[in-house]
Amino acid sequence: MSKLPHTKLHAKYYADKMAQVHSVIEQNELVGEKTYRLRIAAPAIASTVVPGQFVMIRLAGTDAPLIGRALAVYDVTADSAGTPTYIDLVYLRKGVMTEALATSPLGTAVTVWGPLGNGFSPTRCDRLIMAVGGIGQTPMLMLGREAMGSQSFGSPARENRWSKHVELIYGARSKALLAGVDDFRGAEFQVTLCTDDGSEGVRQLVPDVLAARLAELPKDETIRVVTCGPEIMMEKVAQVCADANVDCDVSMETPMACGIGVCFSCVAKIRQEGPDPWDYKRTCVEGPIFNANDVCW
Repeated sequence: MSKLPHTKLHAKYYADKMAQVHSVIEQNELVGEKTYRLRIAAPAIASTVVPGQFVMIRLAGTDAPLIGRALAVYDVTADSAGTPTYIDLVYLRKGVMTEALATSPLGTAVTVWGPLGNGFSPTRCDRLIMAVGGIGQTPMLMLGREAMGSQSFGSPARENRWSKHVELIYGARSKALLAGVDDFRGAEFQVTLCTDDGSEGVRQLVPDVLAARLAELPKDETIRVVTCGPEIMMEKVAQVCADANVDCDVSMETPMACGIGVCFSCVAKIRQEGPDPWDYKRTCVEGPIFNANDVCW
């Protein structure tokens, strides 16, 4: 039997192993200014998701809004028997879908499909630094826990305890918009906060805080940076890492409509080998995690 020809549309992470789950909102708590933490029971997703993957969620039984919303999986919680059962999603109330979620009472029916995307790789390093801004902290709690070895994810479970130190550099416009800080401190990460107005932490931007931190770390450490947040921030973080010769992965937040590679609404310009220096890649099936050097900012 002949093999199918390789095409530019080939991707490693299609949604052929996703689960579609019909569930209800179990928790929907305000954790920051206009920022909510939502919990639903989705064992088929909770047992297989890895850090950096996401789900699509929509309100069931309604066509307003019609399409789902992509949200990174923030946390996985087990039931009383120790079985991964619940997924937590953190979102900012700023559009039609998130407005509807924020005003939905507990018990509201939702449909969720996932896990989607490639997720972060469990690459060994001496120090993992997570540089995030805005709502970009959402994929990082699970990643840091896996790196430290306090939790494992996936089926079969992926390698954990692959980094000796985990740090979070987290920036927002003001203190009120910093969400989940206690979760990261409770996970025993080293946490550095920065705000545009100086209301919490240092009055600096995330890339500047990162640059100063990289400059003071031992030169013999292997350092890996991962970043998520506003695109301009990620571009500057990528440049800081390139200048310091440090590996950097970015979690792209391009808008998505389907999450399964069909609609082509989430493409990003990614460098590639061959006659064409770059091509559009779908962040839902070829990302959302990309090497920072490959992104055409």
